[in-house]
Amino acid sequence: MVNRVEVFSLSLSLALDKKKVCARAFSIDIFAKMSRIDLRSHLFSHMKIISGTAHPQLASDIAKELGLPLCDASVNAFPDGESFVQINESIRGEDVYIVQPTCPPTNHNLMELLVMVDAVRRASASRITAVMPFYGYARQDRKDKPRVPITSKLVANLLTAAGVNRVLTMDLHAAQIQGFFEIPVDHLHSLPVLIRHLKEHYVKDINNLVVVSPDIGGVKTAKAYANILGTQLAIVAKQRISATEVDAHALIGDVAGKDVLLVDDMTESGGTLCAAAGILKQHGAARIFAGVSHAVLNEKACSRLAASPIERLLTSDSVPMACGVEGVDTVSIAPLFAQAIANIHNNASVTHLFEVGC
Repeated sequence: MVNRVEVFSLSLSLALDKKKVCARAFSIDIFAKMSRIDLRSHLFSHMKIISGTAHPQLASDIAKELGLPLCDASVNAFPDGESFVQINESIRGEDVYIVQPTCPPTNHNLMELLVMVDAVRRASASRITAVMPFYGYARQDRKDKPRVPITSKLVANLLTAAGVNRVLTMDLHAAQIQGFFEIPVDHLHSLPVLIRHLKEHYVKDINNLVVVSPDIGGVKTAKAYANILGTQLAIVAKQRISATEVDAHALIGDVAGKDVLLVDDMTESGGTLCAAAGILKQHGAARIFAGVSHAVLNEKACSRLAASPIERLLTSDSVPMACGVEGVDTVSIAPLFAQAIANIHNNASVTHLFEVGC
């Protein structure tokens, strides 16, 4: 009888100890979760993410990466087309990030961004950052003909005059556009994101890959890709016939029997990429992929890509036009921009994010 009592007492004691351990573990787990929540709220305190109508999905994805809700704002248009913006919560003293790529309809999205900036400035935000994954008018960056504007500089002036304190963008058509601003510009690159996607899903043998620039102007970008991948570089010589028609007539380099990655900063009509793909196929290229930072695709581009030798177009989701298009892989840049925003907000370095070699 004594032995049974001792065994029962020992079992009860062990059970109680086990409950204490479980309760302690539960308390530690809850404390850890609360600590992470407190840490996140501390890191991102006084930060607001506002979305325009250009690409609300990307803005939502960035906010989700940061663990924050989108700021409550009404952004719409009057029947006559005028933009109207109202911020429905207090942003006084807040660090505000407005996500608005100036993609087509370019003029509308640009004007909407300026109106949003003005509304935020008048609501006493402490700092306003224009998050422009795609910077419209970037190709009008010089006077290449008599009596033409430098509209890219004009856009920079408009943003600054409206009240923007900082610009966060990606893969500008020309890096020198940063010099048009008298305010800080953080220039990110989609190259690491696209290369990672290419390696994971399509090209396993990098030694059989050649990076190709579809024109002379894109050699610097193509060279960056080739250096990261450790591959050879080739160049297609082209002549532009019109804004939508291109004649590719020569190839510098060897692509016979090789997989090819065509790279460019953006494509709109697909003329340059498809013309280059045609001449690459004539020179014996095996599989042809294209990688562009911004796929501002129109109907003509979609039909051209479908009929071209390009097996897959890889692009970022900097603009909504490429999302859901057959034959196009859109890779999310939300984590990249979320990290940049977090670093800017906490006054940390963003150098490792916009280095091409990262």
